Amino acid sequence: MSSVAESFAHRRVRLGNVEPAPVAFLRQLDPLIVVLSLFCCEQAFGEQPSPAFVALALLTWIISSQLFDRIGASEAASVGNWDFGRSFTRLLLQWITVVGMLFLAGLTFKSTDIFSRQSILTWFMVTPLALSGTHFLRRRARWSAEHGARASRYIIIGVNEVGVELARRLPAAGFMGYFDFRSADRLAQLTGPENLAGHCRDTANFVRGHGVKVVYIALPLANVPRMSELVNALRDTTASVYFVPDAFAFDLIQGRLVEINGMPALSVCETPLHGLEAVFKRAMDVVLASLALLVLSPLLLGVAAAVKLTSRGPVLFRQRRYGLDGEEIVVYKFRSMRVQEDGAVVTQATKGDPRVTRVGAVLRKTSIDELPQLLNVLEGKMSLVGPRPHAIAHNEMYRKLINGYMIRHKVRPGITGYAQVNGLRGETETLEKMSERVRYDLEYLRNWSPWLDIKILVKTALVVLQDQRNVY
Repeated sequence: MSSVAESFAHRRVRLGNVEPAPVAFLRQLDPLIVVLSLFCCEQAFGEQPSPAFVALALLTWIISSQLFDRIGASEAASVGNWDFGRSFTRLLLQWITVVGMLFLAGLTFKSTDIFSRQSILTWFMVTPLALSGTHFLRRRARWSAEHGARASRYIIIGVNEVGVELARRLPAAGFMGYFDFRSADRLAQLTGPENLAGHCRDTANFVRGHGVKVVYIALPLANVPRMSELVNALRDTTASVYFVPDAFAFDLIQGRLVEINGMPALSVCETPLHGLEAVFKRAMDVVLASLALLVLSPLLLGVAAAVKLTSRGPVLFRQRRYGLDGEEIVVYKFRSMRVQEDGAVVTQATKGDPRVTRVGAVLRKTSIDELPQLLNVLEGKMSLVGPRPHAIAHNEMYRKLINGYMIRHKVRPGITGYAQVNGLRGETETLEKMSERVRYDLEYLRNWSPWLDIKILVKTALVVLQDQRNVY
């Protein structure tokens, strides 16, 4: 190995953030506040810590850390335009979800009688107030850092879509203007002349003369030689320098910066389920699917008897479909047709389809025919929420017609999905309808969170009861 290669091999990049210390600290407090609130309530009512208490605190920490929103770029930088009512309502709904999941876990393990009802009920009521106080403090800390007397002065090198969008997302206080290699008359259509601070060759002198603390380089990747010259010139200043690549040139699915043994990389297409996120989603699937099977067992037995007694054939219809990472799985449904198609050609059900049995028509309208897929969830082949799996024959056809179709298999398929609660239930008789369904599936991958899964589950119940369109 050459000396240059040896030198490169020892270089590392670490992932981090540029938030002020108070903001970075406060943004991590939600799970801690929830657990501390539990401890204080237990102490207030004279309860002594026990193994059961430790287990409850640990489970609460895991659920809270996954469910509560973390402070992000979309939050208002100013306390003045913070909608307290909307923020508190969202926080309250998230806390109710945490409480609901803890209650389900308590029923599952038959541990609801272990804890003092007074202390637990007090904890349920006090925690949202404590969380609201923390959220207010972190917004105040962010506002002070971005608008206070010590707000950092910064410039942006590159008048383009990335540079303009970056300026929009950064605080206006401290912005000293843009620099570019092009002349002002060529840039007038992108930003006002008052925002143009100068030519790139003058950047270092401007930084030294105006006390600029941060320089953002938003030039295209094709300008690497010029960027090298700029970075070398800025080494004679004390400014922090950041390179902001045009990552949005790609259609990002779970776009994130990652570290591969010290090498930085941009995730262009990735599953949202890594680490604790995957554990949390699987745990929620197992707990909720088990409870659903337990509660719905009389209904399932009755439907099985009705299917068997009213038409010839098996109770369950088994069909091959694609699952996680495009692997073939067998999906269960209550048989609703007189045929059991699973070959090279599978015809979707249409209005008045003669293949549908009388019982099957009711099952399909109410989506009860999908309930055996709870067994698929327990097997680990499916999830409660995810892109709906299609017959293999349909997959092989649409993957050639719709760009990005197979990306929907980056997560387990679901009994219900984001597309289904947005009006795309049932038949997709046109390519446009299937394309729209795939668009929602990819949007689900981009924005997945436990909170989104819970909203989809709640909305599914409403859709099944109220919307019977296109379901045959």
